[in-house]
Amino acid sequence: MSTKLDMNRLLKRGVSEIIVKEELIQLLSCGKKLRLKEGLDPSSTDIHLGHMVGLRKLHQFQELGHQVVLIVGDWTAQIGDPSGASATRPMLTAEKVKANAETYMKQFFRVVDRDKTEIRWQSEWFGKFSLADVIKLTSKFTVAQFLARDDFNNRFKAGKPIAITELLYPLLQAYDSVAVQADVEFGGQDQKFNFLVGRELQTMLRQRPQQCFMTPLLVGTDGVQKMSKSLGNYIGVDEPPNEIYGKVMSLVDNMLIQYFDLLTDVSDKELEEFRQQLASNSVNPMELKKRLARELITQLYNEEEAAKADENFTKVFQKRGLPEGIEEFEVGAEEDIRDIITRANLAKSHSEANRLLQQGAISIDGVKVSAGKISYQNGNIIKVGKHHFIKVVVRNN
Repeated sequence: MSTKLDMNRLLKRGVSEIIVKEELIQLLSCGKKLRLKEGLDPSSTDIHLGHMVGLRKLHQFQELGHQVVLIVGDWTAQIGDPSGASATRPMLTAEKVKANAETYMKQFFRVVDRDKTEIRWQSEWFGKFSLADVIKLTSKFTVAQFLARDDFNNRFKAGKPIAITELLYPLLQAYDSVAVQADVEFGGQDQKFNFLVGRELQTMLRQRPQQCFMTPLLVGTDGVQKMSKSLGNYIGVDEPPNEIYGKVMSLVDNMLIQYFDLLTDVSDKELEEFRQQLASNSVNPMELKKRLARELITQLYNEEEAAKADENFTKVFQKRGLPEGIEEFEVGAEEDIRDIITRANLAKSHSEANRLLQQGAISIDGVKVSAGKISYQNGNIIKVGKHHFIKVVVRNN
């Protein structure tokens, strides 16, 4: 890999931070086959598009001949890792961890090349650990260093419990890097502290310190918080094509550029065209959402499934049975849907409007709405329940 185009694709797009970027460039330039560490947390079974951001980067490195090392965290999943959460995760049995891992890996390899991946289980090395080994490992860091981690620090200040076992997690993850002699560790920006612990531990044990490759956190379908299954704002990589298509069509318009940027191979030039078109209102966002849905389904399934999902959405959209003479209603360009249907007397109160939203009883152009604040285009059809419709006219400010 020597061209500027490859380097730009690899180290700039879809990247939030690299520690240390100059060192990584040198490693890539010397022609060495790098060992790319990715941790699999089998505390749950599903991978969503938020995970896919980093997995796509791994695949790009694989295309250049580098080796992905997938570490199944069968020990750490039994301990519980907060990872920015506000409460301790429950411990899992070894049997549950194994079952989760098998499902997880099946989805993982929808994006990453299995033939170019080395799979390692933490139990290979931690299964041999004695109490003396654990104490020796803990002696290399202080409690003060670990309380500097944001999620630990916030919970400590709030008087919320932090189990001693949780403090072990960064150490165990760091030792994983030592065990597999990782050259680069991959993950989201929220893993920065753990990555740096691994880098420091490798240095202490006279290994070359790993590079830390961090990707942005994808905003979920609610348009507010990071994508998470627990928040219900996710699109799963294993969901049926029609489900993926429908969820993409419900995205808030201002999220489209981020999704194209982080989840597709659309060129930078075309991405900039999309950005300008949206800013000037010269394109219907629905057309870009259709394009995005096709791109994602093609990656996760194939072009044929993408075409079927596209056709299915068109049929459903065209057969929605709209009545003639739908009343036009003036709205703000990004007004809250609950305010609109209350003003239009389609809901008796804001609380009723909120209840309808939560029940999935509100749709725009045939797509159920999951967020309150939405961008509108002239001609959008808002449907409430089964029989109430209004046609959007965007107010000129």
